[in-house]
Amino acid sequence: MSYELSPTSDILFSFEDLEVWRKAVDFAKRVIDLSERIKTDHKHLRLIEQLEASSAAVAQNIAEGKGHYTKKDFVQYLYVARGFLYKTVTLVTIFHKNRWVSEDQVKEIKRSADEIAKMLSGLITSVRQSVV
Repeated sequence: MSYELSPTSDILFSFEDLEVWRKAVDFAKRVIDLSERIKTDHKHLRLIEQLEASSAAVAQNIAEGKGHYTKKDFVQYLYVARGFLYKTVTLVTIFHKNRWVSEDQVKEIKRSADEIAKMLSGLITSVRQSVV
């Protein structure tokens, strides 16, 4: 599964050109799909909501940062995106310890997160070097 523009869309925002943003959108979709299969008590719904929100926040912060006028702001939002990525991995790990998700599901999420983290780090380095 990968992000694709709608065939009826003729508008492309600058952040949609970023491969890391596309992968983050796909990542959020996979995490949200996973969260919909979790069976747990109502008292844990807040954790599931946090999982969904943190996974979506990765792509959201990349997009929001790209919308700012300075590269310094963009870098700051990329750091925030990486923080939400790490939060998502932490929540999935907690869910695994509670036996709400399988080890294979954790591995899949971690593989995707690792790829996105490396891409974010590379983009941060690239943008920071272009500021100097």
